[in-house]
Amino acid sequence: MFFILSKILAFLIAPYTWLFFGLLFLLKKLWNTPYKKWVLGFTIFMYVISNSFLVDEVVRAWEYCDDDIYLKETKYDLAIVLGGMGRIDERQDRFDFGYSGDRLFQTLELYHKQRVKKLLITGGSGSISKPNHREAFYIKKYLKNIAIPDSNIIIENDSKNTYENAIFTKRVLDSIHFKGSILLVTSSFHMRRSLAIFEKAGYKNVTPFVTNKITGIRKFEFDYCFMPNIEAVFSLNLILHEIVGYATYKLKGYL
Repeated sequence: MFFILSKILAFLIAPYTWLFFGLLFLLKKLWNTPYKKWVLGFTIFMYVISNSFLVDEVVRAWEYCDDDIYLKETKYDLAIVLGGMGRIDERQDRFDFGYSGDRLFQTLELYHKQRVKKLLITGGSGSISKPNHREAFYIKKYLKNIAIPDSNIIIENDSKNTYENAIFTKRVLDSIHFKGSILLVTSSFHMRRSLAIFEKAGYKNVTPFVTNKITGIRKFEFDYCFMPNIEAVFSLNLILHEIVGYATYKLKGYL
């Protein structure tokens, strides 16, 4: 009983719940006014974009699925892990991993299973005001702190976007005459664009490995199918950002 009550309480105290029920209250007040159709339309819109089942169907259509790489025993000479995994903690001078930190953690498991020989972290600073906050540099420091040998870590810390990840990393690999197999690691929502960019940039023998998937097996539970959820809005925002990014890169000839 306590578990059920805690779930109900979590739903009731969520700010998005207040917004949604506020819209329902406003709709009731304006039902007999000319504003009814606008408020009704906005309420329906807010419900649709926060419906986990509906949003997951949109996300599922875009997310990239790899060939069950995790379940296989295939070995790779190098794993290229794309940046955008968190932020710099200036006070403690360390890297704080966020949602996409799963890119690195899943790769580390493959590394410790000896399925990946070396790690290449690509990503510089995405900040205009703090160009010296280079992500790959801080992640390398993290890897060394957890006893990954320096000889197995390669970094590219000048890139600011996915296109530069591919171009600048290729320069690094060409400079060391790398010709081995590559595991390309990034989030499932980001892989479609990333793989296309890397292939357009001339990479050979690249295998995609997706992490932090948004969707899973379809569920038909009541709260999942009918209750509004702010996390669905965040997921939809991620996918729309990727779709726009993919279209923009396509127009620019990056993929």
